[in-house]
Amino acid sequence: QVHLAQSGGGLVQTGGSLRLSCAASGLTGYVVTMGWFRQAPGKEREFVADTNRFIGGTNYADSVKGRFTISVDNTKNTVYLQMSSLKPEDTAVYFCARKKSYALGPANYEYWGQGTQVTVSS
Repeated sequence: QVHLAQSGGGLVQTGGSLRLSCAASGLTGYVVTMGWFRQAPGKEREFVADTNRFIGGTNYADSVKGRFTISVDNTKNTVYLQMSSLKPEDTAVYFCARKKSYALGPANYEYWGQGTQVTVSS
């Protein structure tokens, strides 16, 4: 099993920055692709970004390109989401996730974090 523990998040003003972290434990050697999703009230969960811990490469939703950065610390088995130039429409519960597939993109994620609230005030 894989356990994902999230930290970070909170309340920030428009234009501010936050960093989310997601540390993995358990049988993590084969879950090679790591991503972030978010879900705003009354909306479906949407893909934000992902990356592969071995081959690199990143993939971002158009809505966050140029503002969010996903990165990995393999020594800590942790993935980060650095969020800058935040907007009120970024307000959501953010979830980290992992999958065995090497393919980037929102499909086939199997393991999920508990979620963390990000609120951007106007």
